[in-house]
Formats: sequence, C-alpha cells, structure tokens
Amino acid sequence: MELLDYDVVVLGSGIAGLKAAIHASRSSRGSLRIAVVSKLHVMRSHSVAAEGGISGVLYPDANQDSQKLHAYDTIKGSDYLADQDAVEMLVKGAPEEIKFFDHIGVPWNRREKGMISQRAFGGMSVPRTAFAADKTGFFMMRSLYDELLSYKNVDLFNEHFATSLIREGDTIHGFVAFDLANRKIKAFRSKSLVIATGGASRVYHLTTNSYSNTGDGTAMAFRAGIPIKDMEFVQFHPTALIPSGILITEAARGEGGYLRNVHGDRFMENYAKSKMELAPRDIVSRAIISEIREGRGFKDHESGFGYVHLDLRHLDSKKIDERLPMIKEITMKMLGIDPGKAPIPVRPATHFTMGGIHTDIKGRVMKNRSHYMEGVWAAGECGCVSVHGSNRLGSNSLSQCSVWGRLTGEEAAANAQRKGKMPSGKFVALAEREEARVLDIAERKGHQNPYALRDSLYEVMDEHLYVFRTLSGMRFALKKITELRKKAGDMYIADKGTTYNTNLREAFEIVNLLDIAWIIAEGALRRHESRGAHVVKEYPKRDDKHWLKHTIAIKSLGRIRFEYLPVKIRGWQPEERKY
Repeated sequence: MELLDYDVVVLGSGIAGLKAAIHASRSSRGSLRIAVVSKLHVMRSHSVAAEGGISGVLYPDANQDSQKLHAYDTIKGSDYLADQDAVEMLVKGAPEEIKFFDHIGVPWNRREKGMISQRAFGGMSVPRTAFAADKTGFFMMRSLYDELLSYKNVDLFNEHFATSLIREGDTIHGFVAFDLANRKIKAFRSKSLVIATGGASRVYHLTTNSYSNTGDGTAMAFRAGIPIKDMEFVQFHPTALIPSGILITEAARGEGGYLRNVHGDRFMENYAKSKMELAPRDIVSRAIISEIREGRGFKDHESGFGYVHLDLRHLDSKKIDERLPMIKEITMKMLGIDPGKAPIPVRPATHFTMGGIHTDIKGRVMKNRSHYMEGVWAAGECGCVSVHGSNRLGSNSLSQCSVWGRLTGEEAAANAQRKGKMPSGKFVALAEREEARVLDIAERKGHQNPYALRDSLYEVMDEHLYVFRTLSGMRFALKKITELRKKAGDMYIADKGTTYNTNLREAFEIVNLLDIAWIIAEGALRRHESRGAHVVKEYPKRDDKHWLKHTIAIKSLGRIRFEYLPVKIRGWQPEERKY
C-alpha cells in the first residue's frame, strides 16, 4: 500500500471539487500541497453534462430582479424545506461566481451591449439563468480545468476509486482508493478532506445522469457513521429523451418550448396555469406522468415507455441553432429528429439528489445536531446544506456547486494551515485493514452476479420510488432492497485482472447504490406527507405541523437510526404553493 500525505485532499472533480481545489490553493497562496482524486479523468466528471445554465441576480435594475426575489423563488420551489439561511448565502454568492467564471474564460451568451444573457427557468419569477448555449457545464469545467493546471501545488489523480473513509473518533483523516490502471492500493491522508463526489441518480435505471453518478461519497460517509440528510427527495427531470434518458435541458422550455399530449393540447394549463411549462420540475413531472397514466400520452413500443411531446417547431431555427445547438445534435443523432421540424419524445427521469451528507452552512460535515466532524467538508450535490429542500429549481445546482466549492476550499485550507502536523494515530493500521478488504473482494468467488443485482435494484426503484409513490410499493421496495443488500455480500468478480478492472469498480458501485437505495426507501416510507418530489398516494397533502423538518439517517449497529431536525425559517413563512 502506498501512503500519500497532503494538506488538503478533494475527493471528486466536478465543478464543486475543482472550485474547492482552486480556492484552497488561492487562499493559502500556493503554500499547501493539494490533491484532487477522481474515479474518472477529471474532465469526464458529470458536471460537463450540465446544459441549461447557472442562476444569479446580475442586473437587478434591468431585470426587475433582486436577491430577495431569488431567495423567495428558491424557498417556494423547495416546498419550504430549504434552510433559509443557506438560501440567502446561495443568492448572495451566485452573482460573484458567475463573474468568476467570466474572468477565467467561460463564453457566456451575451446581449448586444455585452451584458451576459439570462434565460427563463422553471419556478423563477424573472429570467436569471446565465448560460453558454446549452453546454454550460462543459464550458465551466473546461475553464476550471485549464485554470487548475496552472497551479503547481495541486496534483491530479485520475481514475482512482475510493472505497472507504478512514475515521478515528470524531475525525476523518482521509480514505483508501485503488488505482484503476493497476489496482494498486493507495491511502490518502490529509489534514483536510473535501468530499465532492456528486449525486446518486444511477440508483434508478431511467436517468439523465452518467454511469459514474453512483453516490460513492455519500455511501462511504453513511458507512462511516456520518449523518445523511433528506435522501427521500429525488428530483425527476421532466424532459428526458425517450428511450435513452438523455437530458433535454429545461432551457428548451425556457426558450419557449411547449409540452403537448397525444391530442396536441398544451396540458400544463391544467396543472400550473400561471407558469405553464416553466413550473418547478416536481409539478411538471407529475403533470406528464398524470397525462400518460390517464391515456393522453404516446407509447414507445420498443421500450414500453409512455411519453409526451416537447414541441419546438414554432421557434425560430436561428434561435435553436444559437441557444440549443446540443439539443438539436442529440435529437438528430439519437432519433433522426430535427427539433425545428418534429416534436421530441420526453418523459421524467431521475436527475438530481436533493439530499446528501449532512453539513452546516459552511459545508462542514456534521456529527450530530450541534457538533461537526473534524477535518471534513462536503460540497456540491453530495453535500446537503440544505439549499434545495424537497425540490430544486433548475440552474440553482451550478450556483450551489460554485458557492460551496469556493467556501469549502477556503475552509479546508484554513484548517490545514492551523493544524500544522499531519495526523498520525491509527491511520496506517486502519488503511491496511481496508486494503485487505478490497483485495479480498477482488478475489472473491461468490454466487451472485453483480449486474443482476443492479438490474433488480433498477426495477424496484423505477417502479416503486418514482414520481408517484404508495405505502405498499415503498414497503415492497424496502423489503427487496434489504434482500439485495444481503446478496451483495456474496457477489463474484469474474474479472481477476489488475488493469482497468471495471468489473471490480462496478461491484463497489453497486454496493454504494444499494446503501443509497436503502436510505431513500426507508426515509420515504417514514415521511407521511407529500412535499416537493416526494408524493405519496395515502398522504396527498403537505403537513407542516408534523413534517416541516429534515430527515437524518445514521447507520448504527446494522440498522438506520432516524432523527429529525427543524427547518431553519428566517423571513419566509410556509404558504400554499401555487403557480
């Protein structure tokens, strides 16, 4: 086993992770040794797939906008489960983050006089989403990567898969990973660790996410006894391409696209008359599934999926080419459809994890209600601060990744500078124990096919923990997930090779997905209300009296112990959510 010591280690290389590394280096003036560890090549992180844009109040006078209005939209969109102090931090920091990306080279679309263009997004009162065509995430990642390469004190570890956090008491000292190129085990020890491993949407089959989004950081934190917050709230993006699930950005509706059922009707008039296609995502997703269930959808005979149409045919072809070029490229390549001439088949697919590792407002990972773990932060989609509550508004995610990427990087650097010496203790012994476990799994000769387990998980999640949920369905899902978790202990790894053994990596990912699914299913079953993305047939109303609180899941003695925390209310009292 190779031992690698760094002042700051960032686990994950999306927008939040790269921002954390950059700001850790900047705030320490290059004096700290920093590592970025990714299970992919850094520029393959899922952040490159973000399409629509990043929210922020740039021109309050010209747009009749304000940070207060942005906060209100976000809190209302969250169905009042967002912590309002965190929302205030988001809207305050977002404009500066957009300007930061402008300075490092993101080619924002601009108005004639040079102002950054902003488009409409669901649940937003005014257009406040800055964008670079429909490839915003790619351009943000490219600029961050180029910036990071100029920092001589930052080392990049591509294609290293982390398997376990190393915890001693109330401190996280690092983690163990194996190098995919040769299966060599490495232990990363640090004074400060930032976890920025993204979401867990691959716990479902139909998803807009890449295959890498398997909730690794969240699952490792859960197994280390760290509290996980609000995992029952999973966002389903209304418009995923059928049958592949590829994201069709909300910007397609922001630029004027219509949703139509089999009769050609713009059915959103019946669900959110004032916002129509630009209602929040949970509302639009439920509307689409309702249309399909009630016989007003289309049917894809190859996949069996019901769907509706996203119609861009009335838009100017120049607008599509300028603002939605990737959508046109995707639909042409995948289905031979020119979106200016034919409607696009779409259906809700898993898109974002509102829950994640429980943190305070600065991104510090919490140990319990009032104390935090030493030496560890979480940023981006894997960290639940909580700024999205039970439903995220589109384009707030890139703002979240940017704001808390910066903040956790600066906090981690300050902590590393204060600590002085590298932690010692039992780290090496604990890391060697994990090394033995990883090698044992690699050589295991069990009886369960890991891919069959994953397919069974997909089936139960897509059927019983989708847009609409029932008590009986969730009970069945929890029972099935429990069975699958037991079987996972008897998996076999058919590939015994040491060079780019994706079979081994995917076996670890499947274990992570099963742990994430366990938290989602049991947390959802316990929440007796409908709020945001969590809608239960037997409890159709939001219940602020009993459920205006966060779900905290902690692994203890082989079970999940659940606790609940009140939502932080500042200036906005919960009210009926109408659009």
